[in-house]
Amino acid sequence: MDARIRSARERLGEECVVLGHHYQRDEVIQFADHTGDSWRLSDVASKARGRYIVFCGVHFMAESADVLARPEQQIILPDLNAGCSMADMAEIGQVEAAWAQFVRLGLCDESGQGITPLTYMNSAADIKAFVGERGGAVCTSSNASAALKWGFERNEKIFFLPDQHLGRNTGYAMGIPLDEMVVWDPYQLQGGLTTEQLRRARVILWKGHCSVHQRFLPEHVEQMRARHAGIKVIVHPECRWEVCQKADDTGSTDKLRRLVAEAPAGAKFAIGTEIHLVNRLAKEHPDKMVVTLDDAGCLCTTMYRISPQHLAWALENLVEGTVVNRITVKPEVKRWARVALGRMLEIRD
Repeated sequence: MDARIRSARERLGEECVVLGHHYQRDEVIQFADHTGDSWRLSDVASKARGRYIVFCGVHFMAESADVLARPEQQIILPDLNAGCSMADMAEIGQVEAAWAQFVRLGLCDESGQGITPLTYMNSAADIKAFVGERGGAVCTSSNASAALKWGFERNEKIFFLPDQHLGRNTGYAMGIPLDEMVVWDPYQLQGGLTTEQLRRARVILWKGHCSVHQRFLPEHVEQMRARHAGIKVIVHPECRWEVCQKADDTGSTDKLRRLVAEAPAGAKFAIGTEIHLVNRLAKEHPDKMVVTLDDAGCLCTTMYRISPQHLAWALENLVEGTVVNRITVKPEVKRWARVALGRMLEIRD
């Protein structure tokens, strides 16, 4: 399989660029021209010379790449089943229904006056377009704090989706009390909240989460400290609030990688994030102890769907002149999603 992939890559040359997210399995990421988080790879795709961008990630990432891509570029996702459970928790019809209730209660108007909508990068293109059209922006885990500050400069309330944990952890770190952040459940009447709760809230969080990061529990932190004296616990801000409070540090994927890389030899880390990244960091830094915070291992099963077989199939079809699994975003959605992503660039830390 490796030989078939290499052969196809050689025949395609610079016409094809392969992107690999940090959470990809090693058998796939070894063939990536560029690796990184979802935003970095989408940005790389827009600047790449290649006509074909094979995105080894998940669906929302490929959508973002298509939003930013040049007209002649085509974005390919090797397996269309590679989705994101978090992104799937915010469906556009549900979000529009929630916003309509905000308007009905007088919390905002349709254009966004009264509430600033913010969406995490881990969301579908139509959700990005929704916030863009209403004066909001996209954020990443590294600039979420700056995005909330930006949002509060425009309105007294923030509507944050789809990850409640990133929103809560970021808001709390900025000094917002937990009781001024409420969770909107799309499967309950009025989100399961009273009108008074919504009026008092400074941040309305969507009831969504990452299926990987939510698995880490406070007791994992306690067990790891008891097992390894002097170990440093670092976690992604998609983890539960209770876990982040017990950790030594929190940060985006790039920050977690940097903390390990810059630590002295002999340092010990327990990391609360996806297992493929943790294992890769352990291999890259053999002079340090790097282990997962949860011994059971936390695998992103949807990211894992991209296999060498899928990659070979997509590349060999390109060699034959056939584009398979192309990801395209509708022009109107693309327009407003690009606006929201553009605002994100303006407020990056």
